[in-house]
Amino acid sequence: MQKLIIQGGQRLEGEIIIQGAKNSALPILAAALLCDGESILENCPELSDVYAACRILTSAGCQCQMKQHVVRVNAESLTNSEIPEQLMQEMRSSIIFLGAMLGKTGVCTLGYPGGCELGPRPIDLHLQALEKMGVRIREENGILHCSAPKGLHGTKIHLQFPSVGATENILLAAVLAEGETIIVNAAREPEITDLIHYLISCGAKITGIGCSTIRIQGVKKLYGCTYRIMPDRIVTATWLAAAAMTGGTLRLLHTDAGSLEGILDVLEQMHCSYYCDDTSIFISARSPVHAVRSLKTMPYPGFPTDAQAIFMAALCRAEGTSVFEETIFENRYRHVDALIRMGADIQIAGRAAVVHGVKQLHGAPVSATDLRGGAALLVAALGAQGETVLTEISHIDRGYDNPEKVLSAVGADIRRVSS
Repeated sequence: MQKLIIQGGQRLEGEIIIQGAKNSALPILAAALLCDGESILENCPELSDVYAACRILTSAGCQCQMKQHVVRVNAESLTNSEIPEQLMQEMRSSIIFLGAMLGKTGVCTLGYPGGCELGPRPIDLHLQALEKMGVRIREENGILHCSAPKGLHGTKIHLQFPSVGATENILLAAVLAEGETIIVNAAREPEITDLIHYLISCGAKITGIGCSTIRIQGVKKLYGCTYRIMPDRIVTATWLAAAAMTGGTLRLLHTDAGSLEGILDVLEQMHCSYYCDDTSIFISARSPVHAVRSLKTMPYPGFPTDAQAIFMAALCRAEGTSVFEETIFENRYRHVDALIRMGADIQIAGRAAVVHGVKQLHGAPVSATDLRGGAALLVAALGAQGETVLTEISHIDRGYDNPEKVLSAVGADIRRVSS
């Protein structure tokens, strides 16, 4: 067991190089399973979720090696289409291996995915779409036995909700399927665009990039390539929020402001000054920041649910009252009790949260309950007076590559210790 000890109240100043995107790396690792030859994935973050994905590939018989943020995957030795239940439970994104495995072998056996407990996240949309493509699914004692005895075939799929995971699974299943697949009401997140760019680099035929309707014309084979993972927009949002929380000045390098419009709009409402160019964002914040009258999570290009807890932490010390509405997940306020322990004034009513800004937060012993909630507590601790001991940081390690080293380099008083 490890924990982070943070002495708050230090202004963050300096430069941070943004890591590769977890939510892009994971589906691209699954997609590498579809390819002949070797894929070399650069800018891959060193995260527990990425290691879990590599273990799934290895369990399937693939050669998978990671060194200095570069992952090499060769799936030509693929021998096993069953994903062990233990590996499925390690992360929610494990479900994306279903579409890839079916696309490659026509069969897959796996359990239900694990990950953060954020309320019901059924995979019905995934399964219904795959059934329309010719997959037969049988559930037995919580294990899904999936097969396409006549092969996968293209079809038109209308998603009831623009689910990121379902869109990814359909893409992975469709690129080697017979005929054309059309996804209507597809998710438009930048990470899906990154996945599509990788697949096209491997030989896939896909149109409608960044649109709500995507067309995939199946091909006979895909071939591995060298590809660079996009920067992580949620990690970027986290360090922007940390600058706002501490009244800091940061330059974030190797990022993409074009994927952050919803977040940058909120920063503007908080009266933070920022400047963007093609690959960097400069932010200068004065503390306290201004409250945001209404912040509603929405599918891209709206404000991302993954940044909701993080910005709630930054707004705990804002001047005025901020109102949050969580429309994506039912149970994404699990961080609130810990923020209240640190002195925040927050009331929850269903999917709404009302945050009355306070003059100061104070350090306290708190525990991360999920990935983004843990990041929110980290942001709060950076701006709080006194010492915060943050435990259960394995959640944070799922999405942040050595956060204590990143923050120490820009002035934070933070260290990781073993319990």
